[in-house]
Amino acid sequence: MFTILAISIPIKRYSLNIIKEEAYNLLEIGTITLDQPLRILCDYLPVQRRNEIECELESYDYLLRDRVRDLIGKVAWESD
Repeated sequence: MFTILAISIPIKRYSLNIIKEEAYNLLEIGTITLDQPLRILCDYLPVQRRNEIECELESYDYLLRDRVRDLIGKVAWESD
């Protein structure tokens, strides 16, 4: 007889704040720009979570065609 152990791996939930934080981090390192559509974030976030991310954005009236600038708002760079 075999015993199966269930290992609980925490799954990161992509709330709007986490999506904003991820976008800001990508902006900071120059991977994306403010003028790009939000769909660019899907290239850098887990593919398996794309629907969750898109639904979270839509629940706050953001569409993938909206600009990163719309999500982030005004950016205050620390090096300025």
